[in-house]
Amino acid sequence: MPTFKAPIRDFQFVLREFLPLTQYKDVPGFADVLDMADPVLDAAAQLCESVLFPLNQVGDKEGLKYENGTVTTPKGFKEAYKAYCEGGWPSFTCDPAYGGQGLPECLNMPIMEMACSANLSFGLTPGLSHGAYNAIVRHASDALKQKYLPNLVCGLWSGVMCLTEPQAGTDLGLVRTKAEAAADGSYKITGGKIFISSGEHDMTENILHLVLARLPGAPKGTKGISLFLVPKFLVKDDGTLDERNKLRCEGIEHKMGLTASPTCVMQFDGAIGWLVGEPNQGMRNMFTMMNAARLYVGVQGLGLAEVAYQNALAYARDRLQSRAPTGAKLPEKPADPIILQPDVRRMILTMRAFTEGARALILLTAFNADLAHRHPDKQVQQDADDFVQLMTPIVKAYLTDMGSEVANLAVQVYGGYGYIKDYGVEQYVRDARIAQIYEGTNGVQALDLIGRKLSYANGRYLRQFFHPTDAFITKHKDNPAMAEFIKPLSKHIGYLQQASLYIAMAGLKDPNDAAGAATEYLRLFALVVFALIWARTAEIAMEKQKDDPAFYDAKLATARFYFSKILPGTTSLLQSITSGSKSLMAAAL
Repeated sequence: MPTFKAPIRDFQFVLREFLPLTQYKDVPGFADVLDMADPVLDAAAQLCESVLFPLNQVGDKEGLKYENGTVTTPKGFKEAYKAYCEGGWPSFTCDPAYGGQGLPECLNMPIMEMACSANLSFGLTPGLSHGAYNAIVRHASDALKQKYLPNLVCGLWSGVMCLTEPQAGTDLGLVRTKAEAAADGSYKITGGKIFISSGEHDMTENILHLVLARLPGAPKGTKGISLFLVPKFLVKDDGTLDERNKLRCEGIEHKMGLTASPTCVMQFDGAIGWLVGEPNQGMRNMFTMMNAARLYVGVQGLGLAEVAYQNALAYARDRLQSRAPTGAKLPEKPADPIILQPDVRRMILTMRAFTEGARALILLTAFNADLAHRHPDKQVQQDADDFVQLMTPIVKAYLTDMGSEVANLAVQVYGGYGYIKDYGVEQYVRDARIAQIYEGTNGVQALDLIGRKLSYANGRYLRQFFHPTDAFITKHKDNPAMAEFIKPLSKHIGYLQQASLYIAMAGLKDPNDAAGAATEYLRLFALVVFALIWARTAEIAMEKQKDDPAFYDAKLATARFYFSKILPGTTSLLQSITSGSKSLMAAAL
């Protein structure tokens, strides 16, 4: 049976030492963050470890029940969701005007990570509700906000986004769902949607569907899409529920993983909805939800990687098999633990280097998202948002790619037992796989990085990474204690700049050439971002080593492993990127 223990000490490290939170105490929402951090993390850990995690394998085995349009979640899920709401977790970052607590995302992300580690099938529903909240609070009318947000914020209702149709997945310009105006200002929504996560379930009394649809005479493609709020149950003026709307779950998908999370086929048959934002601006408004969702998907990759790492590490320490290459370390026992085998140590350290680096990246990105929305200075807001825009495709794509890779490494560490369901780690492989696909496939994220983020405003987004990195290198260039990190960081920053210039020039000459190298470019960018994170971590570890030797020695050892064994992989990526990709299109298929 797998186990899970919330990585509280690592959360504390990032919040208290890695992030510059103490410099922003005057920013709304930040004043008491560090004082609140420990009790909040402890309470969330208690919920995730004792309530959500025990249901993970139960939900995977039992699955969902679909009957006549209704979906029943596995045993214990409704009660767990009630406990989640009673703890105030759905309202954590929401506006106090609608019953929220107004707390920052950088404190919310550890909670989301723990939930994803403990039970991702459960965590998807409140995660989607949070995205729906973001879209409604930023784009809906005041009347819609007042009517729908309080119950969404407290968790009594949930929210989902309805984008995909059989012919319209990545290309949402092909959406056919129709919206016709009614005399009372509402709209009648008609059409079918597929792959709708949490589109129907029994954990909340109402579900708010955010639906992409076309108005009569709308322009073709994405320019003619509008966004509508379509509730499962209509809501009276006093906030109580009215009759059921004309929408129905026609079935649920039988999936490779996340078997306790309902992925629904939804049919809207003249369902009543209300326009969110302006007509034909649906894609822009939906991207408010999707961009936030992409960060949360990155957290999903990290969450599964963390729990896979924890279990692989524990197994490697306990499993006796063969002897260490340098001779018996436990001669009184029939064999040594496999963690003494170099290849097993390589896998474990790779998992650790990813999970701890990804945690810092997630919280740093969330912190910048907070600054973008909370800081009073417009320039600080813009700089912070530029960083978030640049990192969003990297967080979504690299963290989900690596989440899947780390889950597979866990199976490899377990050997044959990893392939057996009773040991639990094979579930992480199955659950992790979808995150590389939804909310925009990782290939699409790479195209977004090279097509939009790289060239935006003459490289304005890029400056939010390159300039701080250059400053960090300059600060430590004459520090001999940091030389083992600064020299390779400087070299690989040069590689990234070289690759960025090549991609920009290739895009002008031949879009196929740039597009063919996009995925490798994103991975190269991510590896260099992690190099900066691990160099900064090493700097902190050297300063604080005496305070907690075991903890900081582990940080330094992992930083050295990253720089010696993982970062050198950028060399082959650079060669592949700059060698051109025309052969991809020229090859006969």
